[in-house]
Amino acid sequence: MTLTLVIGNKNYSSWSLRPWLAMRQFGIEFNEVRLALYTPESPQQIRQYSPAGKVPVLLDDTLTVWDSLAILEHLAERFPALSWLPEPKAARAIARSICAEMHSGFAALRHHMPMNCRAKLPGHGMTPEVQTDIDRITTIWRDCRQTYGAEGDMLFGTFTIADAMFAPVALRFATYAVPLDRVCTQYVEAILALPALQAWIQDAHAEPEKLPSFELPSLP
Repeated sequence: MTLTLVIGNKNYSSWSLRPWLAMRQFGIEFNEVRLALYTPESPQQIRQYSPAGKVPVLLDDTLTVWDSLAILEHLAERFPALSWLPEPKAARAIARSICAEMHSGFAALRHHMPMNCRAKLPGHGMTPEVQTDIDRITTIWRDCRQTYGAEGDMLFGTFTIADAMFAPVALRFATYAVPLDRVCTQYVEAILALPALQAWIQDAHAEPEKLPSFELPSLP
């Protein structure tokens, strides 16, 4: 059975990055369809694949799965031998919780610091609400690293769905030069060093599209 992942611009589409990174990191073979977002043709093109009209979308034989977290959960069922979640029950519960929190929260960070792999925009987009989001994210990272991360550089030691969910945040923190403590700095460096993420960044730099709303984020 052939897997096809439909994604948006690699420079901007944080939701597309999450399942793409996990699939590459776990060595799952798949075809990639990249659609340029926010063009006049985009809505119709995306609707050909996604009933929700959004990317990413996973095509698995006759199945269509949309939404990053749903795709990751589907893949975990599809490839149960891979370590999508940490093994200990408590760690697994925490991993699921922080994935869901990332999925539904941090609206201020998303709005004021949109993902842009190519840019260097230190200090842009910082507001009190964004700082609150940053404080919560860094608390999650410190707690996971200190409690569950002894066996490696990721949140739960080895790479899991949780790292895929937070990878776009690591990219944002690099783009906007967000000040971090030692634990969080080391985690960002570890995420950015993943060969799969480096491949994504390289592709992002090669893309021709430039979206003004992402290139010029809101200033406080």
